[in-house]
Amino acid sequence: MTVQLDPRRAAYVDKVLESVRTKHTMAMPAWPRPDKHLPQVDIDVKWLRFSVLNHRTRAEQLQAAREVGVADLFQRDPLGEDAQRAQREILSRQEGFKELKEDLAKREQREPAIITADGILINGNRRTAAMFALNEANPTVARYVNCLVLPKDATEAELTDLETELQVAKDFKQGYSWINEALMIEELYDREEKNFGRVAERVHRKPPEVRDLYEKLQQVHQLVALSGGTRDYVDFEANETAFDELAKHIRNKPAAEANAVKNVYQLGTLSRVEYRKLRNLRRPDADRLVEAEMEKDPALSALLTTARAQVQPVDELAELLGDAPKQSAVSSVLQLVADKSPESTIQLAGQTEPTEIADILSSVRAAVQSAAVEAKEDAQDQSTLEAPLERAEHAVSDMQRLLALIPRARAHEKWDEAKLEALLAQVESLVGRVRTSS
Repeated sequence: MTVQLDPRRAAYVDKVLESVRTKHTMAMPAWPRPDKHLPQVDIDVKWLRFSVLNHRTRAEQLQAAREVGVADLFQRDPLGEDAQRAQREILSRQEGFKELKEDLAKREQREPAIITADGILINGNRRTAAMFALNEANPTVARYVNCLVLPKDATEAELTDLETELQVAKDFKQGYSWINEALMIEELYDREEKNFGRVAERVHRKPPEVRDLYEKLQQVHQLVALSGGTRDYVDFEANETAFDELAKHIRNKPAAEANAVKNVYQLGTLSRVEYRKLRNLRRPDADRLVEAEMEKDPALSALLTTARAQVQPVDELAELLGDAPKQSAVSSVLQLVADKSPESTIQLAGQTEPTEIADILSSVRAAVQSAAVEAKEDAQDQSTLEAPLERAEHAVSDMQRLLALIPRARAHEKWDEAKLEALLAQVESLVGRVRTSS
């Protein structure tokens, strides 16, 4: 689809272009069309508009909209003052913004921004925000932004491809959190007919890397949805490794195990359990281990009772018909606490006073950690029991292979029978020691 331009703003850009006595163009290799030369012009920094479709700020936009209580803050009037101010504030809070502003103050703009035919920034949003701040502090500084102007018939797909090539494919690390990166991958995945290979080509990465980003984002989607607006995508930027390990583990697991591990990981993430501990709970009985630890704590036992009584199954009809597994206690607890802020309280069964969610999450954290320790010890015990037998099985397999190889080896003139006898004597000695060891 061709991007819808604001006629008045487009007319202004035309006027500025016509006023330039000496026409300048610059080649933009990332522009997907054969003719890559774009007209170059200087435009007032305060007239330009930031792109609210900027993928590197998607998660922060969701947070900003929730904080001001306006769900469509960036959709209802994207070029209006409210959306533009919010976007500028998001850009100014990004890591490295202060250094960028200082660099522009010293050396001025060196690389042109890229704008649509009506003055919306496609590339150079952070630089323009920094120049805006400099100009606000001193009107004689950074007044104009050097821009390359895209054709009026540019399409949405072309703009996405351009942003991908300029900002994502070349360097994911400049201002892109992993969640914003994954949100763009998800958008490209839908656009490219759900083909990870084609998305990987777009962003110059390998298909497994693209798939991993997409799948761990789905886990964040679920947790944000469970929170009912009390938590934002940016709240989980520090949990990338946990979501990555979770997505990879449950990829080909039976539904029961996948749900058990997912519920424990999500509950652990909400209660700030380190991913190094959570990885010990990647097992089919993860939810039962956590439930058992919660039963030992009187406050958490009351939480379990409350959750079982208050939380309805996700799909009541499926459970009624027997088409879905019975909801676990951990899943009920997760649903009960996920949509409550840490500052809120909840009335637990059998308690006379409400309990703070922050205290509950602290106790949940301790229970999940205890379950993780038990799971680790259990795995070590299991390894202690199984490792010797596995080694013995390998030894038997090696001896069977030896029997198959010996006849051909003995047929050679250079065969060393004495060396074989010496080695077999060592084997017999070791077998005897194994039988008598304790």
